[in-house]
Amino acid sequence: MAAYLTKNSIPKITALITTYNEEKNIEKCIKSIEWADEILVIDSFSTDNTITICENLGATVLKRKYNYAADQKNWATPQATHPWIILLDADEIADSGLEEEVKAILKTRPKFTAYWIQRKNYFLGKEVLFCGWQNDRVVRFFHRDTHRYEDKMVHEEIKASSPFGTLKSKIIHHTTSDLRAYSQKIERYAHYAAQEFIRNNKRITAFDLYIKPAFKFLNSYIFRGGIFDGKIGWIICKLRTRETWLKAKIASEYKK
Repeated sequence: MAAYLTKNSIPKITALITTYNEEKNIEKCIKSIEWADEILVIDSFSTDNTITICENLGATVLKRKYNYAADQKNWATPQATHPWIILLDADEIADSGLEEEVKAILKTRPKFTAYWIQRKNYFLGKEVLFCGWQNDRVVRFFHRDTHRYEDKMVHEEIKASSPFGTLKSKIIHHTTSDLRAYSQKIERYAHYAAQEFIRNNKRITAFDLYIKPAFKFLNSYIFRGGIFDGKIGWIICKLRTRETWLKAKIASEYKK
């Protein structure tokens, strides 16, 4: 890391964003991270105004076919010009304290090569305080040359090759404003997860189809407090239950 440091300077930062038809979200996302030295957008051939908005805001746009999130991010990471990366999804916004905290870390020799950032999640415009989302955190500040994502089709995360630090700043995550679109996203994720089951040769049983979805609802709604999020909590927990069931159902059909 020290090789990147010169007198009176700190290592430069690339903000990395993956997109597909995100014209409703991308402007806020980019503006929240416009202090980065480079803004690099990896677009999966959007058909709306996403690319135009990105370019008008000074971002560099590269186009690549999307296979799954980890694959896209692992391809994107080496494209970054600068050694440190802040990675956001298009529906995420960096809070106002992130710039100061990140630059303070880089002014000294960083103790870690990757950092956890907690997410504050919103669903249909309302902050979600429970449902298990209260513990949501992601590794989104890391060194380009040290880390890659696990080769997983869903719920990917940076490989833990060494201890990670934790930032105090947060990422604001607007999961959806459209219940129908979110339901479609869940179905897409369920297909990815089912493919993971097949790839790992996992056997699908009655437990996966019936017991596990029921436990998922009980755990999210009761034990992890979804009930305290009111109607929004009920919807989220039902959708998480459906996703769990769909994964098993689709995987069992693939195996036939």
